[in-house]
Amino acid sequence: MTELTDRTAEALSVGLAARQFSCRELMHATLERIERVNPRCNAIVSLRDRDALLTEADERDADLHRGRRRGWLHGVPQAIKDVAATAGLRTTFGSPLLRDSVPGEDSLMVQRMKGSGCIVIGKTNTPEFGLGSHTFNEVFGTTLNAFDTSRSAGGSSGGAAVALATRMLPVADGSDFMGSLRNPAGWNNVFGFRPSQGRVPGWPADDVFVAQLSTSGPMARTVLDLARLLDIQAGPDPRVPLSIARTECFADAVTGATLEGAREIRVGWLRDLNGYLATEPGVLDTCELALQRLAGLGATVEPAALGFAPERVWQAWLVWRRWLVAARIAPHLAKPENRALIKPEALWEYDTAQNLSGPDTLRASIERTAFYQHLLKLFDRYDVLALPSAQVWPFDARLRWPREIAGRSMDTYHRWMEVTLYATFAGLPCISVPAGFNADGLPMGLQLMGRPQADAAVLALAAAYEMAAQTVLAVRPAIGGKGTSA
Repeated sequence: MTELTDRTAEALSVGLAARQFSCRELMHATLERIERVNPRCNAIVSLRDRDALLTEADERDADLHRGRRRGWLHGVPQAIKDVAATAGLRTTFGSPLLRDSVPGEDSLMVQRMKGSGCIVIGKTNTPEFGLGSHTFNEVFGTTLNAFDTSRSAGGSSGGAAVALATRMLPVADGSDFMGSLRNPAGWNNVFGFRPSQGRVPGWPADDVFVAQLSTSGPMARTVLDLARLLDIQAGPDPRVPLSIARTECFADAVTGATLEGAREIRVGWLRDLNGYLATEPGVLDTCELALQRLAGLGATVEPAALGFAPERVWQAWLVWRRWLVAARIAPHLAKPENRALIKPEALWEYDTAQNLSGPDTLRASIERTAFYQHLLKLFDRYDVLALPSAQVWPFDARLRWPREIAGRSMDTYHRWMEVTLYATFAGLPCISVPAGFNADGLPMGLQLMGRPQADAAVLALAAAYEMAAQTVLAVRPAIGGKGTSA
């Protein structure tokens, strides 16, 4: 029989509902797998007490015995990214300043996931304050790539991506500011979806009118699992005024997807923006092989030009990011001695923001509006725009960030991830699908970016791609214990 931890989240949900196996059996299998695998990759942190988790599993079994099923995640173990508040469980943001921080209530997303019946077993590792696409911090250490433990797992949802790839979790939540759902998904051969701005509202928050760049979202090994989790996470909340109304079931869009449905799709391949983005050898070739799979389904794939100076986008992005990140760091700097306990990259964001003026932020907002309006014109011609999910292959995990790509110096700690900011800045839905591997067996992802609020259409296309990419998806990580080596 297939190990429980090898099954999709959908298969686990169906099996638990039918009482083919118990919540206790699934919890036991999950904890056994974490015990075997996690020491090699450090993806799951703050793991809760085994006996307490088994007791919660027994309670979920008792619910099923009484005919009560809370939802799709009933009895399914989950570890929450360590930037989302979890009541009674440490939420550290990877910061030594928050090492012992224990929230009194769950974030809205966690409330929704618990409302669907999941059992929170711990957290997934993240960079300090979720900043940077390499998951390391001074509290828990470095999370290592599922396919090569000498390499970065990506970030900031690196722990979630590796836990998925290594079958320690069947599905996972993440968050995305500058590719944090997409980069680690691409680097660990799983799916990561950045929803439309406002699709998954963030609460609690005191900046709900301006915090528009980061969003929570789902990660999974299958598109159906991804859509099911999004169905739980998504939906408006009156406390979050820019949250958007729920108009469709994303799982229905995925289950209704067909190979034939891709035939009408027009894909604009932005490549490296005509050489603007420094990119390592092989990245574009691998993504083009992925695009050939879509073309093989009948989709029209053609080279596309962004048509908007990307340096304008970058400069406006820097203002927005510094403004928002500085606000997040500022409370911790009320005590001057805390400065020594904050990583240099976060301090750089804070320090460079101190000279920003109101007119600076207004100009950046005007540029953002212009960029969004320009993309709308591109979507008159294309249904989706495609880009790599990263500009480099997973790099040496001992590095903080790549200082150079293909002979070109990177002038900030996140310039090497510039390829992911376009969907973020425009607030558009964007999925990273597994694209393939290089000669060293390292994974890469392909971003598919859709029209405003076209989350269902993006997921349906990803589901069609999934059917055509089974060879890539079948490649298993180098770590994971019995029966998991590729």
